[in-house]
Amino acid sequence: MSTEAAIKTAILAKIPDANVVVAPGSGGHFTIEVVSPVFAGKGMLESQRLVYGAIAHLMAGAGAPVHAVDKLTTKTP
Repeated sequence: MSTEAAIKTAILAKIPDANVVVAPGSGGHFTIEVVSPVFAGKGMLESQRLVYGAIAHLMAGAGAPVHAVDKLTTKTP
């Protein structure tokens, strides 16, 4: 499974109704956009924490496939 697919799968496991778009950058950097009704009524930081929590295991350790998220956008439909 590609890293992009792993990111999308991890986010959908935590936020099943989400529409997730993952774009690779270079050197393990990614841009992620997540659209879900779960973000309704939540602030930007709270919404982003949900996403980061879902992919934390992909960012942990020295050999992690995700080095950084350059841009994370969370929206409601």
